[in-house]
Amino acid sequence: MKFTSLLLSAATGALALAAFAGSAQADDAVLSGRIYADFSNISNKVDGVESNGTAGFGIPASNGTGFDVKRFYVGIDKKFTDTWSLNVTTDFQYSSAISATEVYIKKAYIQGTFSPAFIVRAGAADLPWIPYAEDIYGYRYVENTVADRTKFGTSADWGLHFLGKLNDNFSYQVSVINGNGYKNPTRTKTMDVEGRLSAKFDQWNFAVGGYTGKLGQEVPGTATPQTASRFNALAAYTGDRAKFGVEYFSANDFSGTLVKSTTPDKADGTSLFGSYRITPVYTIFGRVDSTKLSKTITPAKKDDYYNLGIEWLAFKGVAFSAVVKHDKYVPSAGHAVEANEVGVWSQLRF
Repeated sequence: MKFTSLLLSAATGALALAAFAGSAQADDAVLSGRIYADFSNISNKVDGVESNGTAGFGIPASNGTGFDVKRFYVGIDKKFTDTWSLNVTTDFQYSSAISATEVYIKKAYIQGTFSPAFIVRAGAADLPWIPYAEDIYGYRYVENTVADRTKFGTSADWGLHFLGKLNDNFSYQVSVINGNGYKNPTRTKTMDVEGRLSAKFDQWNFAVGGYTGKLGQEVPGTATPQTASRFNALAAYTGDRAKFGVEYFSANDFSGTLVKSTTPDKADGTSLFGSYRITPVYTIFGRVDSTKLSKTITPAKKDDYYNLGIEWLAFKGVAFSAVVKHDKYVPSAGHAVEANEVGVWSQLRF
């Protein structure tokens, strides 16, 4: 029922977008889509006992075998002139809280391309850091990048976004946003700012980024004594066959609860990733994350994660990966949640 409901909702959204696309000229409107799905077995233990209790980040609080569609994006890009264009992308996701499929607007923006160095987007659009890190990592359909997976960042939000390529080596993005993520376009007293400066020299990639703001919590009647902030850094080599890199973040008071708290907190995390293309269609890959989730309030709270897999590129736009995942989440001293997952992950892009 879950998968059927998801497909029906997705089909409805796709038809609506297709109708919009059909009203435009064929050479200036493009319909696209992306599906992330997996078939896996999860073994989840809480303090050493098999349980359906609180799971690690990104792993359901349940045991057993099943099929899941993690994401289903359907989008339309429409070009009005050489300067002005539009993007609308929907996000279909099953919510266990309501036992139904939810449909979100992931992206909805008007874009003005005034030069390669100055592009403006108004609306819900990709943020500077997480989409960039996902592109370098290359296996978002298997797992979110470290800051996204541990909830110290999000991939899109509502606001004004300024981006461009300064020259052949340097690019940037600065976003002035609501701060509550693309699912919640709440109006608040102030807006947050996220930015990134990145560089590419041959096959080497480097980037630094940052975030500051109230995460959409600064509303009348609510005290927000803390300000959320985050620093990001990434360095990676992306060769024809080999890829390896490291991503790091540090964050202060990065949650709605902490922004409203009188007690500050800190966190940081590191992700090491790599892959090697054995043949034109087979690639081995792996990743190791280590995150300290509450360095001040609960110093024992941490999360350690790894995955290892082999990808088969079936044909253009379709890939399957056999993957082993392990996540150990320590919520407090003397307690641990360990989740092991093995299965096949896939993505379909059109």
